[in-house]
Amino acid sequence: MAKVLVGLSGGVDSSAAAALLLQQGHQVTGAYMKNWINEEKIAGHCPWEEDIRDARAVAEKLGIEFKVVNLMRDYRERVVDYLLRGYTEGVTPNPDVLCNREMKFGVFLDHALAEGFDFVATGHYARVRDNADGSRDILRGVDPNKDQTYFLALLQPHQVRRALFPVGHLTKPEVREVAASFGLSTAAKKDSQGICFIGEVKMSDFLRHHVADQPGDIVTVDGRKVGTHRGLHLYTLGQRKGIGVPSNTENKAFVVVEKRGDTRELVVGFDEPDTPGLYADSSKITSITFCNRPVTQASPIDAAPRYRCRAVPVDFFPDEDAPGRALVTWHQAQRALTPGQICAFYDGEVLLGGGVFAEILRYKTF
Repeated sequence: MAKVLVGLSGGVDSSAAAALLLQQGHQVTGAYMKNWINEEKIAGHCPWEEDIRDARAVAEKLGIEFKVVNLMRDYRERVVDYLLRGYTEGVTPNPDVLCNREMKFGVFLDHALAEGFDFVATGHYARVRDNADGSRDILRGVDPNKDQTYFLALLQPHQVRRALFPVGHLTKPEVREVAASFGLSTAAKKDSQGICFIGEVKMSDFLRHHVADQPGDIVTVDGRKVGTHRGLHLYTLGQRKGIGVPSNTENKAFVVVEKRGDTRELVVGFDEPDTPGLYADSSKITSITFCNRPVTQASPIDAAPRYRCRAVPVDFFPDEDAPGRALVTWHQAQRALTPGQICAFYDGEVLLGGGVFAEILRYKTF
């Protein structure tokens, strides 16, 4: 029997995770991580008070201890500042992946260990495999529609050793059935669609509140000005909607293909395979970490450039002179690869690790 601290978010997944651990005979405590409360009153729903009530109700129903862990200062320093710095520098960071490494399995795990817990558990759709040599691997969740291993790509071995994912062997409907069987009020609760613990606040509204506008021109790939924008940080590569430029006379919609920080130009083209800058077949990845065994030599592996994107074959070339860096060549050109985003690496169902897109080598431009 292990002593487990479960991150109860107020949703059905973490609720079912706590119930299953209790059923397995573990000593379970529930904790709500208070990371962000939308103090600035940004437009949108930030339901932290409701989530705490739901999490506490689940703990009471299960008969386990419950507490609120205030991590707001750490979240601001480790996640929000990282997010804002990235957008200010012209890249598109992923706060959810960083939140898992720095918060749930970073500060929160440190808190758990200091309090005498053996593991931290969450409601992620992922699995952990214990190997004969004592190491552990993260495996994809069995529900292909809910697999969340992408968001765990930056976890390191010491974090994986202390992680439990009790619902990873279940589908979403089965998780709801588990919660209902324990009489949990969250069994039918709608899934949150917001940024990691910020709530259902639009990213554009969040950024407008924290990053000053830096207007510039919207230009086509051949240099024609077709509009103006309020700031490059409000756009991402591959974006189709909300650009503010109408379709052309042939009724072809524009898509963002480049952000030029030096001139503040937002470059748009048509969403076609031969549009310069839209597709890439090589990428430089930095800040690479591995969940278990590192890939130390040129190897064929699979890579997922974004969440819910199928992992596809790549050739991985580690930089011998710079640990944590690699060149990845894609067997098939990829659309709208984005600096700042996370690239997750796989070997079949095993999550190898991941890194950050640092440079995109554009298809048909070299």
